[in-house]
Amino acid sequence: MQAITKQTYQLFWQHMRRYRGLFWLIMLSIAVAMSLTAITPLFYKQLFDKIALANGSRLASTFLELRGLITAVLVLNALQWLLWRLATFANNYFQPKVMADLTNSSFAYLHQHSFGFFINRFVGGLVRKVGRLTRAFEDMCDALFWNLLPTVVRITAVVIVLFSFYPLLGFIIVGWTVVYLIINYSLTIRKLKLDEQAAKADTQVTAYLADTITSQANVKIFTAFSHEREGFHELTQQQFRLSKRSWDFDATIEAVQGVLMVALEFAIFYLALRLWQQGRVTVGDFALVQIYVIQVFDRLWDFGRVIRRIYRGLADAEEMVEILHTPHQVQDVPRAQELSVPRGEVEFRDVSFTYTDSREVIRHFDLRVSQGEHVGLVGPSGAGKSTLVSLIFRFFDVHQGGIYIDGQNIAAVTQDSLRRQLALVPQDPVLFHRTLMDNIRYGRLEASDDEVKQAAKLAHCDEFIERLPQGYQTFVGERGVKLSGGERQRVAIARAILKNAPVLVLDEATSSLDSQTELLIQDALTNLMRGKTTLVIAHRLSTIMKLDRIVVVRDGKVQEVGTHAELVRLDGGLYRSLWELQAGGFIV
Repeated sequence: MQAITKQTYQLFWQHMRRYRGLFWLIMLSIAVAMSLTAITPLFYKQLFDKIALANGSRLASTFLELRGLITAVLVLNALQWLLWRLATFANNYFQPKVMADLTNSSFAYLHQHSFGFFINRFVGGLVRKVGRLTRAFEDMCDALFWNLLPTVVRITAVVIVLFSFYPLLGFIIVGWTVVYLIINYSLTIRKLKLDEQAAKADTQVTAYLADTITSQANVKIFTAFSHEREGFHELTQQQFRLSKRSWDFDATIEAVQGVLMVALEFAIFYLALRLWQQGRVTVGDFALVQIYVIQVFDRLWDFGRVIRRIYRGLADAEEMVEILHTPHQVQDVPRAQELSVPRGEVEFRDVSFTYTDSREVIRHFDLRVSQGEHVGLVGPSGAGKSTLVSLIFRFFDVHQGGIYIDGQNIAAVTQDSLRRQLALVPQDPVLFHRTLMDNIRYGRLEASDDEVKQAAKLAHCDEFIERLPQGYQTFVGERGVKLSGGERQRVAIARAILKNAPVLVLDEATSSLDSQTELLIQDALTNLMRGKTTLVIAHRLSTIMKLDRIVVVRDGKVQEVGTHAELVRLDGGLYRSLWELQAGGFIV
């Protein structure tokens, strides 16, 4: 925990220091303003003393002195007002700006994590953690600027004044404050563990809620609402229990604070009363002590809340800070070069890969795809075909061997330059909740509207887009839910056409299309594939019959290689058995 706390402070300071001039302006303004609040009661002391000692013969001169004191108080209050306004408006720029920078840093670092990082985490939980990080900074800045710094300055000033006039009262205040802070801090540290548990419970509730909302169709289809409600109820009950424990501990801390404050107030006023009895204090002294005691109580009562808020903020920020210090699994090597693809030749050399130590998905895989060659990858489910796609896009790094494009190891080039040379039409395309124009243009962001529409026409997207009221400006919904599966797949094909990369990967690119649409798309894909090195993953073997070669993959290895005609004649071959099943009507 201490390491994470240090990292949190470092992270916040890294984002604050570019605005450190504003930071120190806010701190200085608040410190001076709070110092003036400790000086002002001294004028009130003089005011009350002069009123108490005033008599008839000196009323005129006394009135002038009182007016001068009141004017001094007015000037001090005006200076405080100006300093507080300066601090407030400076903070109105400083704090939101740093929070925006933190959010941008989180966005950038999260997106640089590998594909494997995201498949093991809930999206809703990650979004929640980013929000907590920025709110933790906001809470901690608020605590520092408006509570912690004013408390330190005010108590220091009060103690200095009391030591100057009443050393015994100063010693009592200092001793009591030390005892108070030690007790408060020790209780706060104990409460930190409760806050951490409550924060984790809150993350689990948010992640579960986001997961069920994302999969709400499955909840309905499988009539699992009661099951999901029970699971969610258990998490919220756990959150309730942990929150109640944390809040009860807060109440206990406040009860202890109350007892300590009552004890101090009694001791201070009892001592002041004895000093008054001895003629050593005046009415003004009583007023001064009363004001200072109230100020001390006010600031220290808030101080307890501030410490708890700071640690609660640390607990909230901890999970995101840990992610920001988690190394990216897939990184560019030092001085990585840009990938150059004059031909588009792809080669897998003795590639092995495993997701876990217990299961090797790809084993000593060798395959060479020549420039402009169209190669199909087929095999039973779990053979490793989709994993090969993830490896060529470098969503994961291979554990052994290497993948080469035009003789360049993709592990030695930048990830961006690699992916610029690859185009993918996935089995289940995911679209942004943006317009159709924006989603298709994602293939090449600098493309003109005419180029986008031409790509859509080649992919036969224009046929359904023209029927929509807003046409290309139609928003497709989260993940493209407003479109059918076939429409989403045609949008994905249009993006690939627009990208026009030299190496193309089709992962079940026509699996969601009806027979009539598939015939149209096959023409578009034929044009798209012309002159490009193409890897085609398919379960429907009829879609890859005309490819240059077909590679049959089984258990992460190359089982058979050949044309369709060669493989169907291979006695006892895996491809032949798959073809006979599909031709016989068992698989369509």
